Amino acid sequence: MADAPKPPKCAIQTRGLNLWYGDFQALFDVDFDVPAGRVTGLIGPSGCGKSTLLRSVNRIVERLGYVRTTGTIDVLGNDIFGANVELLQVRKQIGMVFQRPNPLPLSIRDNVLFGLRTHGSSTGTGADHKSKPTKAEEAQIVEQSLRTVLLWDKVKDRLGEPAIRLSLEEQQKLCIARLLPVKPRVLLMDEPCSALDPDGTAAVEELIWSLKGDYTILIVTHNMAQARRATEECAFMLHGRLVEHTETAKMFVSPKNQSTADYIEGRYG
Repeated sequence: MADAPKPPKCAIQTRGLNLWYGDFQALFDVDFDVPAGRVTGLIGPSGCGKSTLLRSVNRIVERLGYVRTTGTIDVLGNDIFGANVELLQVRKQIGMVFQRPNPLPLSIRDNVLFGLRTHGSSTGTGADHKSKPTKAEEAQIVEQSLRTVLLWDKVKDRLGEPAIRLSLEEQQKLCIARLLPVKPRVLLMDEPCSALDPDGTAAVEELIWSLKGDYTILIVTHNMAQARRATEECAFMLHGRLVEHTETAKMFVSPKNQSTADYIEGRYG
C-alpha cells in the first residue's frame, strides 16, 4: 500500500498576488509562504493591506463586487482560484475569526453545531459523509470543540443558554469552537483580541498557542507585544507590499529592513 501523501510544508502560498478595490490597488506582487502548523502574524500600519491579504486567503474579500485580483493563492496545495474549486469547500477548510465576537442568536450548543448542521463534516465519504450525526455524536462534538478552546468547564452546565450571555472572551472562544466541527485546517484571525480586556486577551492568546500544530494560524494584529508573544513567525507589510517575513524573535531583535525597525520601535503606524 502506498504511503499517504505528506501535508504541504506551506499551508498558504501566494505568488505575484495583486488586488484592486475598483481603481485602487491594495496589494502589490505579494509572495508569501505560511508554514503549516505554525502561528504566523501579519503586522504593519493601518491601511497597509494586512486584512486584505488575510481575507483573500478564503476569498471572503470577493463579497465586495468591485474587487479584482491577479496572481495565485494556494491553500493546502490547491489553487483556490482553480476552475474546479468550489468556494464552499475553500471556506470549510479555512476558518475565519473576526475582530469582534459574532456569536449567533442561538444557544451555546447550537452555536457549536451550526456549521456542522449547515455544511456537514469534512470527513467521511459516500453515505457516511452525508449522514446526520446522532444526538450522542452531537454531544461528543460539542464537548470536544469546547474542550479544545478551553471553554468546556465553564459552560458544560449551561449549554442551552443564549451565547450572548457569555463574556466577550468566552464569546470569542465560542466563535473559534464553532469552526472546529467542520474540521478546517487553517484558521484566519483578524485582530481577534481587539475587543477584549487584558485578561481576555491573555486567555485567547493561550488558546491560540494551544491550537498551533493542529492548525495553521494566520493572525493580523496591531499589538506589537501580542505579535511578539503569540506568534512564531511575523510578516511586516507596508503600502500593500510584503516587506519582510522571518521568525518572530529575529524580526523583533534584528529586523533586516529599516522600515520594519521603525514600525516595531513605534516611529510611525
